[in-house]
Amino acid sequence: MSGEHGTRAQLIRLALGPDGSIAPDLFAKAPGRGAWIGVSAEELNKAQEKGKLAGLLRRAFKTDKIEIIDDLSGRIDRGLEKAFLDRLGLEARAGHLILGAEKIDSASRSGQVRLLLHASDASADGSGKRDQAWRVGEDAEGTGKGGLKLPIGRDALSGALGRSNAVHVALIDQKAADRVMHHLGRWLNFKGCSNAPLDSAASVVDVWGHISDVSAID
Repeated sequence: MSGEHGTRAQLIRLALGPDGSIAPDLFAKAPGRGAWIGVSAEELNKAQEKGKLAGLLRRAFKTDKIEIIDDLSGRIDRGLEKAFLDRLGLEARAGHLILGAEKIDSASRSGQVRLLLHASDASADGSGKRDQAWRVGEDAEGTGKGGLKLPIGRDALSGALGRSNAVHVALIDQKAADRVMHHLGRWLNFKGCSNAPLDSAASVVDVWGHISDVSAID
């Protein structure tokens, strides 16, 4: 396994602090040296529990002074969730998304919706209706195309958007949808969700599915 495959947009940077501490650097802005990984939380936890991650990082950084926090995967997960929700909030304030079943269905049928998201506790009936309206607008009836189910419920989604009872979200700007999917895709991949974007998930699993090395150091 090496850093020659995949893209850094799909990976997560671990930064090496001057005291030897290893911490997630999700926006790749921390100074100093860093290593890139692309495994799921489950795989990362197993590697850390068995001591394999520490050994790989010692070899990668060429130092024995490595200290990994116990809740590394938890911090990554919470950081990726916050990055996604912050991005969604920014797009809401910029007017790039629609909330409300009727408004979403109308925009979907007219072909305006670029990305459709459902809270984890959205009803199957409600999600199905939103999905069907989207397929009509995309001329994709019969394909099974639908929105992405999020790993969070309506309360967290509503809080991020500053609205009440936000259950479904529709992005109507392609660039905004791409920005949201950048953060959401990384989060879903790390959580090992079955609805993670297939293009990025396939690359990550192929290259990083079994921890045996760490990507290039920067």
